[in-house]
Amino acid sequence: MKKIFILALLLSLSSCNTNDNKADGYGNFEATEVTISAEANGKIEFLRLEEGDVLAPKTQVGLIDTTQLYFNKQQLVASKGTVFSKSKNVLSQINVLQEQLKTTLIEQKRIQNMFAENAATKRQVDEIEGKVNVLQEQIKSVKTQNAPIVNEVKPIEVQIEKMDDQIQKSKIINPIKGTVLAKYSEANEITAFGKPLYKIADISEMTLRVYVSETQLSKIKTGQKVSVKIDAEKDMKYYEGTVSWISSSAEFTPKIIQTKEERVNLVYAVKVKVKNDGSLKIGMPAEMWIAP
Repeated sequence: MKKIFILALLLSLSSCNTNDNKADGYGNFEATEVTISAEANGKIEFLRLEEGDVLAPKTQVGLIDTTQLYFNKQQLVASKGTVFSKSKNVLSQINVLQEQLKTTLIEQKRIQNMFAENAATKRQVDEIEGKVNVLQEQIKSVKTQNAPIVNEVKPIEVQIEKMDDQIQKSKIINPIKGTVLAKYSEANEITAFGKPLYKIADISEMTLRVYVSETQLSKIKTGQKVSVKIDAEKDMKYYEGTVSWISSSAEFTPKIIQTKEERVNLVYAVKVKVKNDGSLKIGMPAEMWIAP
């Protein structure tokens, strides 16, 4: 069936050639079409685009309702604040103990100097060292109490980042430069994750996919300049094209034993890049001519 389709395509397209000479290849123009889908669930607040609009990349063209996401984020922020208040109380205790330790260390140094001059007893030295050790252990204990409180904050921060990501994905951002080919949704409709919103393609440069016979492969190579013709009102319109890709295999599997005539029927796909002046459309038939 694929062989019959390709041969029928070649015969139907050859009728558009007004010259006695046959073109070297026949085919249709195509472009890379990208379907933009929703990345969130909810009501579409706005979708500012229409079929035929030319959109710039990285521009916001729509928005999906983020009210519930905003409320969930605010709840997480409040929870984070509560945890931080607990940690703040613990840290204030540490600050108090550190100030006491600072004063006690000064007193320890003074007593040690006095003991060196026989102005203080060994008991006084032992007592001040004991106070220093107690305060240091108390600080360690309070810091240990603060560790699980700090760990409570980490999962909350991850949830907040998740909410920020969902809010960002609620913005409908056009990813590429191109022309809107179809629009599937409207403002105020309810959409869901993965539901198509619109289709876009960059048609500033079109790709002509043509089919050539096995005997013509030796005439073309990647990067070669060729002529492209389309039907016009009176005659045929010419464009310059560049061969960008040549198939390495035939479109259909040949028979094991072939005659010379059968081998000529093998066709190979070739892609030709053509700058679009606005006249070229997706699916439009065209001819490729290789310069002698």
